[in-house]
Parts: sequence; C-alpha cells; structure tokens
Amino acid sequence: MKTWLFKSEPSTWSWQDQLDAGAKGTGWDGVRNYQASNNMKAMALGDLGFFYHSVNEKCIVGIVEVIALYHPDHTDASGRFGMVDVKAVQAVNKPVTLAEIKANPKLEDLALVRQSRLSVVPVSQDHWAELLRMTDTQL
Repeated sequence: MKTWLFKSEPSTWSWQDQLDAGAKGTGWDGVRNYQASNNMKAMALGDLGFFYHSVNEKCIVGIVEVIALYHPDHTDASGRFGMVDVKAVQAVNKPVTLAEIKANPKLEDLALVRQSRLSVVPVSQDHWAELLRMTDTQL
C-alpha cells in the first residue's frame, strides 16, 4: 500500500464535505498539474491519504482511502487529466499544521514541504508513521 496527501481548499471542498459524501466517496477532480496527475495514476485501491486543508488553515484534518482508480475527470474538457475517487476513513485526533510539519526534522524532505504547490503528493511510510504520531491517530 502506498500513502499520499491530498490538498483541498476548504471553501471548495472541505473535510466536512468529504465526510458528508459518505461511503460512496467523491471524485478528486480539478487537478491540472501533470505531476499531481501522475501521482494519482500511481494509486491503487485501498491506498490511504491524509486530507489536508490548504490556504488559510494549512493542516492535516483527516484520512481518506482510494476507492476508484484513475479515470477521466468530467471537469476537464480537454480530456488530458483524470481523477481518483476517495472516501473518508476518519478524522485525525489532532490536526497538524504546516508550521508543525516544517518544524519537525524528520519531515524535512516530505513532498508537502518540498513541492508545496502540488495538490496530490506521495508520503513515504516513514513520513506516514511520523504524521500519524503527530496527529495522535491510529488506524
């Protein structure tokens, strides 16, 4: 299993919206960056990801699971980009801010820190374990 981080502006799609989507989940659409798109192409069913509120909040707030593999994004008229579907697994016990992540030397090479503009980034198993510890969350 691979692990990921999905960034969303809460005013566009929030953790509460993700929870409200229930078990049917939702398509992670609107991604228009080739690297982020390639990250989604590499996903497998059952992969997990942190749900990260970007812009003002800048923190990890939940965990999602990939429930549908890469497929065409209905919002892309050009047909160049696709999406995966994700469902909420659980909220984290303690949201972890970007400032806290940047202050942790174990996370200095986390893709969120190195490639802050990407909306979908990989998270190594070591980083995943450290972020779970920081969020005081167990799966």
